[in-house]
Amino acid sequence: MYSRNSEPVRFERDCAAVLVPQGDAVTLPIGTIGYITQSLGGSWTVFVEGNLMRIAGEDADAIGKEPPEPIELPDGAGDEDVEALVWSQLRTCFDPEIPVNIVELGLVYSAEISHLEDGQRKVDVTMTLTAPGCGMGDILVEDVRSKIELIPTVAEADVEMVFDPPWNRTMMSDVARLETGML
Repeated sequence: MYSRNSEPVRFERDCAAVLVPQGDAVTLPIGTIGYITQSLGGSWTVFVEGNLMRIAGEDADAIGKEPPEPIELPDGAGDEDVEALVWSQLRTCFDPEIPVNIVELGLVYSAEISHLEDGQRKVDVTMTLTAPGCGMGDILVEDVRSKIELIPTVAEADVEMVFDPPWNRTMMSDVARLETGML
């Protein structure tokens, strides 16, 4: 949430945003004033007029920030290299209200790589949410899908949201429990 340490920001152009935690798409007009409360994984959570808004990395310029660097994969990289990048990308996905990535939170159950007929790769991800009614569920699924599809040679990412087994705090890593004060 907003604090004295939150970085003030003025929107330099109209900008698409997502209202947190509802998940509703909104447009913030040029000149809007806000405060960056979280800057993780190439997206920003901005406090604007009493609401939290998520700004995607592709809209970094609207708040005077640089977009994330493109992902590179060495020539001849194998499935192991791609899998490492998949997990690295998953660690850049954050719930806008929690400063811990979805892998450390225990929300990702699996990520499997397969090959398409044209030689490109497909990644199937199975994940959950901390609560089934989370309004940010669709946003997190799209974040996972789009970030994995940025990996060279990955043509498609299929993200399945499941609620069995149901998520619980024991699925969190020690790092996540420490960060959230649950250790």
